[in-house]
Amino acid sequence: MAACGESEDGQDSILEPLCFPEQPAEGGGSPSLQRSSSELLVCLFCPESVLLQQKDSLLKHLLLEHKLVIADVKLIADLPNYLLYWRGRFLEQPITDFCSVIKTNSTGPVEKQEDYFLLCDVLPEDRILRERLQQKRLEEVLEQQQKERDDSSFHRLCMFCNEDFSGNRSSLLNHMAREHSFSIGLPDNIVYCNEFLDTLQNKLDRLQCLYCEKTFRDKTTLKDHMRKKAHRRINANNREYDRFYVINYLELGKTWEEVQSEDDRELVEDEDDDWSDWQAHPVSAVCLFCDHQSETMDQIYTHLKDGHGFDLHKLRTELNLRFYQQVKLVNFIRRQIHQSRCYGCQEKFDSRDDVLRHIVAEGHVMALPEMSTWNQPQYYFPTYENDALLCTLSDSDEGENDDTNHGEDVPVIAEDISNLRALRQTSVLNQLLKNRSSSS
Repeated sequence: MAACGESEDGQDSILEPLCFPEQPAEGGGSPSLQRSSSELLVCLFCPESVLLQQKDSLLKHLLLEHKLVIADVKLIADLPNYLLYWRGRFLEQPITDFCSVIKTNSTGPVEKQEDYFLLCDVLPEDRILRERLQQKRLEEVLEQQQKERDDSSFHRLCMFCNEDFSGNRSSLLNHMAREHSFSIGLPDNIVYCNEFLDTLQNKLDRLQCLYCEKTFRDKTTLKDHMRKKAHRRINANNREYDRFYVINYLELGKTWEEVQSEDDRELVEDEDDDWSDWQAHPVSAVCLFCDHQSETMDQIYTHLKDGHGFDLHKLRTELNLRFYQQVKLVNFIRRQIHQSRCYGCQEKFDSRDDVLRHIVAEGHVMALPEMSTWNQPQYYFPTYENDALLCTLSDSDEGENDDTNHGEDVPVIAEDISNLRALRQTSVLNQLLKNRSSSS
């Protein structure tokens, strides 16, 4: 889940989209390619500052105090300098010159409307800044890697047999791969090697398996486990290790897996496309009210209706909801339940279980508030970034009564193309071209 804070009215403030739980992966999270955690992050508008490792605290401060959201913070290579740059720019020009403005409660009373500002790389200046910081970071990493390649003072014991190695790091890494079947990759692909080996050694000292990270009672049991389970390797899904591989610094916003997959596609791009054995991944949409997941649209809608009495199809028909209105409704309900608040009456509770019991007991399952409450631009943004339920929403009116008046529909009248020659002669484009020729 993304970091959340408590606003002045006691309501959760979601700093980034939440995520539904997926398959557990050791050391999950975003790759940390940042600098030392002792660096300071300074607010863009006031003297507030925190340590880099307390990044979420500053993001919460920017959101609650200054109504500012910075997009894709995890992809910024040098956050301290990024913030310093924009702090200077905001002193020179108003924030509206740089940020997209999102007005909340746009159809409600003026006193309840608020403007939030989004700083993202859609702005060319922001994109150039992010790329420049990324390039500078890459240059520093490559310089560090070259120093390690040339370093002849390397000295370390093997983690598995305590054999002593001196001279160059490659001798130790090649030994572990050859003699112990433990490879962390080619030496030339690794940076901050000593820190990497320290991280692995500390886990072994804590009697942790390097792959599954389970803890054992003694070294003998740990060694037997790693040998029998073939766990003498690191887990590629552990984001803790990403900062030790140069490939993670090569392109803005891409991890080694994405870069590698692009390289693999280039190898087979000349082959004939064969989709005969292609299988789609299941949807795995999550229920609005519980942790139940379904792999098809029909299954999740049936579960919502039979299990909780919530009929999304009925609401769509009765309220004449367009696709994006359905999106906003789902995101609104998700957010209210995450905040332990009844979406029907807005009563706040101590936990999600309490609010769900209230919704059922009071018959509020299908009791939506006024459309102006949830049909707001802030609910275009998903509450959960991996919310597959949003992908199952209907974006067509097939099967509905043809006499339904949609109000917002604009009739499209087909053009008669039986006489193409006359159409070309009378077309607006043709007339514009004639006018342009005569004027030139």
